[in-house]
Amino acid sequence: MQVAITHDVKIMVETSYQSNKSGGENGKHMFAYRITIENQGEHTIKLLRRHWYIVDSLDGKSEVEGEGVVGVQPLLEPEEKYQYVSGCMLSSELGKMHGTYLMERQIDGKLFEVKIPEFILCTPYILN
Repeated sequence: MQVAITHDVKIMVETSYQSNKSGGENGKHMFAYRITIENQGEHTIKLLRRHWYIVDSLDGKSEVEGEGVVGVQPLLEPEEKYQYVSGCMLSSELGKMHGTYLMERQIDGKLFEVKIPEFILCTPYILN
């Protein structure tokens, strides 16, 4: 599990290879990742946007950004956690991701970025 804490927001990432959704005619590899966001601060915060940097060892680098995560902009009270699962399709068996969330402190509207730690996307058999 990868962990980062920025501005009293803890981000934890767990990954898994989705063998049942990988391979086939297109030879793509599907990876799932579970993100847990924990508000360790004193104020309510809202996740507004995400910005991902994705590296595929065959296709190179790409970026993805947009509003919220999995269609929502979660609001987190102090000590509250929010968890979601998403995925990434790679052409190769090895890649990595990292990024940022744009958050808003609800008491005064202050915007700040939270680091999403870098994590590796790797098929289980490539390390053998």
